[in-house]
Amino acid sequence: MEEKTADEIAAIFSAAGDSVTVINADANFAAYGTRTSDSTTTETEWKAMIQRNTEHLEIIKAYTKVDGTTSIWTSESFTAIDAAITTGKAIYS
Repeated sequence: MEEKTADEIAAIFSAAGDSVTVINADANFAAYGTRTSDSTTTETEWKAMIQRNTEHLEIIKAYTKVDGTTSIWTSESFTAIDAAITTGKAIYS
């Protein structure tokens, strides 16, 4: 296995931003329904979506180099990601 390139790391961080957006889009299920006009998704399904995105962020934060211990992250700010993880856990817990 090879180390991730700077471009690959940037793409991973960008994907994390997508999960942050999903988690932060709606404070509750009713807001989700209003924003999306989705009448087919249940609250259980919505919470599962939030949980998947929250877990995705936790996995991304834990990425390491090939040595298995050194983080791939350098100067990236995880402020928004950490806040989204906290929000997501509050929603689905």
